[in-house]
Amino acid sequence: MGRMAYEEHTSISRRFLSWCAEAWSAAAEAEEIAMLDEATIRQISKDCAIAPDDLLQLVKAGPHAADEMIEMMRALNIDQSDVAVLHPALYREMQLTCTKCKSKSRCRHDLEAEIAGQEFVGYCGNAVNLNTMRADPELLQS
Repeated sequence: MGRMAYEEHTSISRRFLSWCAEAWSAAAEAEEIAMLDEATIRQISKDCAIAPDDLLQLVKAGPHAADEMIEMMRALNIDQSDVAVLHPALYREMQLTCTKCKSKSRCRHDLEAEIAGQEFVGYCGNAVNLNTMRADPELLQS
């Protein structure tokens, strides 16, 4: 195996091991939260301003379950940090919508192809909110 092939193989192996570690960690976290008593889960969900079932679903989905939402905001020139600070409840709702989305594959494809900004309205559950944000100059990236 040549040096470049070896380095590429090593890079792929590292990324795969990193992905496995993240998946393992998310699964362990989901199990840990699922073992909490109902009162504790209700309190955590109240603190996060989401329903207990939604909290468990988000935890099970893992820490990157709504990454497409963040990437879509970037593609639309929306400042994700400003939205999270100025509209935290809406931001959490959008994360949950993204987590539950059945069009993630298309979304990722469109984001990679840099056509998401033109196509998202046809499949994105957050399209209405994203379009509203795009019209608000305070929420656009500088």
